[in-house]
Amino acid sequence: MFDSLTARLSRTIENLRGRGRISEENVAETLREARVALLEADVALPVVKSFIEAVKAKALGSEVLQSLTPGQAFIGILHEQLVSVMGGAGTAWKLHASPPVVVLLAGLQGAGKTTTAAKLARWLIERENKRVLLASTDVRRPAAMLQLERLAAQVNAEYFPAQASEAPSAIARAALARARNGVFDVLIIDTAGRLHVDEALMGEVREIDAAVDPAERLFVVDAMAGQDAVNAARAFAAALELTGVILTKADGDARGGAALSVRQVTGKPIVFLGVGEKTEALELFDPERMASRILGMGDVVSLVEQVHREVDHAEAQRIAQKVVKGKGFDMGDLRSQLEQLQKMGGVGALIDKLPGAVTQKGAVSADQGDRELRRQIAIINSMTPRERRNPGVIDGSRRRRIAAGSGVQVQDVNRLLKQFMEMQRVMKSMKGGRLRALMGALKGGMPPRFPGR
Repeated sequence: MFDSLTARLSRTIENLRGRGRISEENVAETLREARVALLEADVALPVVKSFIEAVKAKALGSEVLQSLTPGQAFIGILHEQLVSVMGGAGTAWKLHASPPVVVLLAGLQGAGKTTTAAKLARWLIERENKRVLLASTDVRRPAAMLQLERLAAQVNAEYFPAQASEAPSAIARAALARARNGVFDVLIIDTAGRLHVDEALMGEVREIDAAVDPAERLFVVDAMAGQDAVNAARAFAAALELTGVILTKADGDARGGAALSVRQVTGKPIVFLGVGEKTEALELFDPERMASRILGMGDVVSLVEQVHREVDHAEAQRIAQKVVKGKGFDMGDLRSQLEQLQKMGGVGALIDKLPGAVTQKGAVSADQGDRELRRQIAIINSMTPRERRNPGVIDGSRRRRIAAGSGVQVQDVNRLLKQFMEMQRVMKSMKGGRLRALMGALKGGMPPRFPGR
């Protein structure tokens, strides 16, 4: 998300970095580039105009022109205004109501409401330790009810069964009664969508809203919908008293204009980003962190949080002990590390959160890195347990068998084995104090190259 905007803005502001002096001409030229970048990112024209005017007013003030580091000061203003456009310095999304808290999801068909309902349930169960009930009022699409029922089982939430012959508002009322009797913390109601905004859809959503009086009314919108997302946001904001927005399919949108536009149109904060198809692929939206990512500053805080949340710490400690001792590290351990990286979203997801992500992406293709990741795991999976423990026994015939089993060339197997042997050699040379000395020398530096790159 925001890849094209990030690339263009980063190139623009790089010219300002380190300058001892900035003139009005410099500012005007940079703002022209910023305007083009925002329009190309599919940001709504009124949003672009207000953003550029706000930046210009501050950039031409004494705080920049007379600053000792005017380039950095100007970048700070861009960051500040991006944060403002996306909702200001955010606080964590919290449910401020007595249980059961009713969360209503509304949006167009295809925006991903049903999957988002399950993702949100999982987030509340795992992060907030809530007991969640899921209900579908999409009577026109019975498959939506079945889909939500199956997703509920995947995320350890309970599903409220209903018949497609019932009225949507009646289903919502019955689900609320079940949530109260069953002592649930949260009731998430998935509503029907349409291919476009129409009065029938809005009337149905308003009826459900009146039936259960939700504490949270979240507008679910496809980040790739561009200006259609803005039009839908305007219509739903007029029909419902929205409390927030969830942007889905953010991982598939390189432009990101919807994120900057929807917030301005609805006047409500973006609370979550859907960043993949899996039920765990939901992230809290933080304007400050997102602004940093747009400007190529990275998002190391989110990366650290992700590592703490998703890495198997016992497994990491076990492998770390092998590294410190300089022996025992085998192909099984390497596969474990590669799978941990894959679980965190692969190379692309990590690079996106590192400072200087734009230049990193120029040197390392995220897609190519992820393909290499999958290829290496497949090669190791094609080895026997003995071969993983002792790669030295892998001769020519074994290499041909492993290549055939993993669908790669023998050269790919040879390359992985060579890299592994080099890793083992380095680990043996780093044990004890030499490892601590090397870690001290590397402190603050970039991580080593991804295996196979």
